[in-house]
Amino acid sequence: MGSASKQPTKQQQPAKGKGTVKGSTAERRARIAELRAEEQRRDRRNKILAITLGVVLVGGMVGGGAWIALDAKAKKDKETAAAKAPIDGVQTFDNLSRNHVQTTVTYPQTPPVGGDHNPMWLNCMGTVYDKPVENEKAVHALEHGAVWVTYNSKASAEDINTLSSKVKSTPYSFISPYPDEKGTITLTAWGTQLSVDSASDPRVGTFFTKYVQGPQTQEPGASCSAAVM
Repeated sequence: MGSASKQPTKQQQPAKGKGTVKGSTAERRARIAELRAEEQRRDRRNKILAITLGVVLVGGMVGGGAWIALDAKAKKDKETAAAKAPIDGVQTFDNLSRNHVQTTVTYPQTPPVGGDHNPMWLNCMGTVYDKPVENEKAVHALEHGAVWVTYNSKASAEDINTLSSKVKSTPYSFISPYPDEKGTITLTAWGTQLSVDSASDPRVGTFFTKYVQGPQTQEPGASCSAAVM
């Protein structure tokens, strides 16, 4: 009996490329995870930078605001101190009458510092007059808290321009020539007067600070405009 021929058995061979595919998938996933982690780290850094920048900006704004507030307070304190401190050379006059009259008034001071006056006041909201004004109407403006600046022929053109600029920027003040006054430049408020030789005298600014609507004002808040000229 003949022996049956044996067929050679096929050995099991691994599928081509199967291990390679698994390796590639794992590497891809690892790479994606790495990229995501890096993206998260980058987001965290950006957030930290944004928060830090915001804190710096806010701090700068707060600091700047505080500095401005402190500067304004220092300026206000300086003005308050100037308003309380006496000014060298200032003369004061008490017991001044305040009647409204239609007649001409003879005043003891030149320019007058107060007393009976016309029912109508001068416009004094930073008004510059290039000619002498009526005493009686000027005195009424003083009663409302205005500062009256006057000058005679000894004042220089530069002084007049400087004083006029100061008046123009200061409500409740006015300026006019006054040929008969003794001093070169005279600053007058109700019951108060100062003579100086030059517009550069530091007392000029101090006088404005203290007496424009200052404590001498007889009618605080009264109008200094809309007067009949």
